[in-house]
Parts: sequence; C-alpha cells; structure tokens
Amino acid sequence: MERIPTHGIEVFLTIVREGSMRAAAAALGVGASAVSLQLKALEDRLGIELFFRTTRSVELTEAGKILFEAAAPAHRDLTYAFKKTREMARSTTGTLRLGLSRGAYMAALAPVLKAFLAENPGIKLEISWDEELVDINRQGFHGGIRMGDALSPDMIAVRITPPIKSVFFAAPSYLQAFGAPEHPRDLLDHQCIRHRHPTSGKLREWRVTEDGQDISIDPPARLIFDSAAGVIQAAREGHGIGWSMKATMADHLKTGELATLLEPFARDLPPFYLYFPKQNKRVECLRLLVNFMKTQLKERQRSNAEIAAER
Repeated sequence: MERIPTHGIEVFLTIVREGSMRAAAAALGVGASAVSLQLKALEDRLGIELFFRTTRSVELTEAGKILFEAAAPAHRDLTYAFKKTREMARSTTGTLRLGLSRGAYMAALAPVLKAFLAENPGIKLEISWDEELVDINRQGFHGGIRMGDALSPDMIAVRITPPIKSVFFAAPSYLQAFGAPEHPRDLLDHQCIRHRHPTSGKLREWRVTEDGQDISIDPPARLIFDSAAGVIQAAREGHGIGWSMKATMADHLKTGELATLLEPFARDLPPFYLYFPKQNKRVECLRLLVNFMKTQLKERQRSNAEIAAER
C-alpha cells in the first residue's frame, strides 16, 4: 500500500496563506531554513515542484494549485477534528458510560451518586447493570465497577470502597418454620438459595470467618439464580437462606422482610474498584469520577477511624 506523503503539508499551506517562506516561518515559529527544507522534502516525495520561487515571492505552479485546492479543506477538517478531540479529553460535560452489577451500584455508586451529580452538573451517567463480566472496550463503556477479585489485569483499577460487608439472610416466615442456624455447619440441613455466576457458570462459594480463619462452604442448593436480585427475592418469599452483600438488601432488613443470620461468622468481601482501559485515563469526565470516588473513600475511612477511636 502506497503511503501518502502528508508530512510537510502544513508548511505548504502556511506558505500559500502567508505569501512567502519567511512569513510562513514566522507564523509557524520555526526558522526559514526549516520551512525551505520541509517544502523541498515534500516536493521530492511528490516528484514535482509546487512553487515558482523568486527573491521576493513564491507563486503556485499548476501542480501546487491542484494540491492546495484539495489539501486546504481537508486540512481544515483535520484541524477541526483534532480540536474537537482535544476538547473532548478536557471537557467536564458529556455522557460517561459505566458497566457494573446491581450489587456494585448499590454498594459503591448509589451512596455517593447524588453528591457526584450535584458537584458535576455537566456530566450525564449512562449505567448498564449486568451480572456478567463484560468487555467494557467492546461494549463501548468508559469504565466499570467490580470487586477486586474480578478484575482484568490489563485495566487501570482504582479502589473506591472499603471491604464489603456480607450477610446470611432469610425471611421471618422461613425462620419460624425451620428455625435459625447457629453455626455455618447447620446450613447443610437448611434450604439454601445459591447464586451461579453467569460468566464462569460456577456456583458462588459461601464464605465465613471462624476463629480468625476464612473458610469457604458449599451447602446444597434448593434454588439457584444467575443474579443476586433473584436470590434476595426468593429469600423474601420464604424459600430459604441466602448470602450476599449487605448493601443490596439494606431496605429489606430495615422493613423486617429479611433478617440477618450467623452474624459472628460473616466475612468481609473484597472492596470495589473503578476500572478502565489505559486509553481512557485522559477522559476528563472519567478523571473527575475517579478523583471524586477516591475522595469519598478517604472520607469514609476517616469517619470509620473516628468512630472506632470513640469506642
């Protein structure tokens, strides 16, 4: 494939616009010799002269006129495209597209969303909920939010939450009929509602902490869903015991629709991270979200430390 000799076109167009090589050099902020050398190199690559040169001025040859008539509007379009692209990188307005699970939204984004939108009125968020680990490049997302144990190694990842609280839960009607487990081993005798990860196809292990050790358990499943929302809904209907992030069911715990179980054995889950491809790190709207979430995390950590100190 023949390469188009575009190097030197800006010099050529500037000479035409300014009327001389000396004036073009001043406009470009380079020496006159540099302009002369770039023009000669362009003419050598094209195999034809573009100007009639005199000691006082330059005039376009027929070939020069053809090149100018075609190249000038194309250069204007290219200049405009570069300008708009740079503006997009620096713009604090526009749409930011994020891919995340419902749990990530509830635990990481929902608590700070109102404050972020108020602080950045020019930014619109387009949010896609998906339990699967999607390819954010292929799906056209600027970034995503996932737990630290589910990140692609070729992404930039910024931690945005503390470790996430998990809970075992069931409806009062279920507990009234079958009783409440007192130890994780008791789950083997209960009707459990499990979550199968839609990407890997594996049942999500249930994790507990006992005597300072983290343990994974694999109780028999009476019901299996491919979404955490399905697990929570089935538990609300009294079908059994589920396990998930506390943030995803906070409202149901407040209303008494669900009750927490085995609290001494509940294990923290990994923190959530805001992740994005390296090529998106200069998108200003994304940078604003990253900095905002980092600030919010620091404030939460400071607040938790103060509460712990008071105790």
